[in-house]
Amino acid sequence: MKRSTWLCWEKCKWSNILYGFTCIVTLQLSSCIKDAPLNPEADIESFVVDSSLTTGDVFIDQANSKIMLYLKESAYESGLAPSITVSDGATVSPATGDSIHFNQPITYTVTSASKTSTKVYKVEVVQTGTWDFDFEYWDKNERDQYEFPVEEDGTVLWSSGNPGVALSGVPKRPDAYPLRQTTDSRFGNTAAELVTLKGTTLSSLFGVKLFAGSLFLGIFDSQNALLEPLKATRFGQPISKGIPEFFTGYYKYTPGENFQDKDGNILPGITDSCALYAVIYSGTERLDATNIHNSPRIIATAYLPDGSRREAYTHFSIPFTYIRQPADGDDFMLTIVASSSRDGDQYRGAIGSRLVVDSLSIKMKP
Repeated sequence: MKRSTWLCWEKCKWSNILYGFTCIVTLQLSSCIKDAPLNPEADIESFVVDSSLTTGDVFIDQANSKIMLYLKESAYESGLAPSITVSDGATVSPATGDSIHFNQPITYTVTSASKTSTKVYKVEVVQTGTWDFDFEYWDKNERDQYEFPVEEDGTVLWSSGNPGVALSGVPKRPDAYPLRQTTDSRFGNTAAELVTLKGTTLSSLFGVKLFAGSLFLGIFDSQNALLEPLKATRFGQPISKGIPEFFTGYYKYTPGENFQDKDGNILPGITDSCALYAVIYSGTERLDATNIHNSPRIIATAYLPDGSRREAYTHFSIPFTYIRQPADGDDFMLTIVASSSRDGDQYRGAIGSRLVVDSLSIKMKP
């Protein structure tokens, strides 16, 4: 066979093989596309309302299936017509753009494209009346079993790192989390207990060797908690009336035995300390753990000056230090933050450090 004829034959042979392979792959892909199951997810991904009717950003609490709204009084008169985005192919009732009013409980039901799953979201309008918190009422996450404080009417104002810790594989029971209720109270029946705990095998893969107990006015966005835990902690609730003058309350604190750095190395001679502070800042977009101490939006702060050991309940009353005066007509947010390890946001502290707080309050100027 001549070389030119052989080359032509080889070319034709491989062209036919490639053509046949392409046909097979195309048929397989067509079959895969045809047989691909419909999306089983049933989530509300965004819930957008007119910002002129809100005092704070809407928060979708996926962990507890709640939509948290922070509304001005005018919203109660006009109602809302939220624009809603759901999982691909899913449907939601009431539908996006439908008007809702607040004379009765409101829920949204999302049905997945596959019709195999549904998720019901409860709408909660969050309002802060008096800034007095006694931690007498608690609720529990149904799936992961961590606890969180609520107001007497069930309103959720406080959050913690517990939703993020839940992603790390801890046992599903309240005492496995850094924040929980305790009967070791100063007043009433219960108080808030914060304990610094050892990290898990999974959290260590992300460089988290310990979990400091945390409690704060605000929300915890668990969507990217393992990848960006500091940004998941979002501080603040809207201030509608009054000018804060003092941050007061009661606490007791016992530091853990061995202080460790971010890598888990014990640092001799260093004793852990707790953190208790309040911050006021402008705007409706929440600050997070990356900027709560240095944002140019901060207006005033009140820091506990000494977070060392306190065996018995100790009262504190800290005046706010105003960096600048609030401007009339501006929107403001306020947060209270407590941590069982002051450097817990840097994953430094002592495992076993325990902070208990009770009867925290913001006193307004007369």
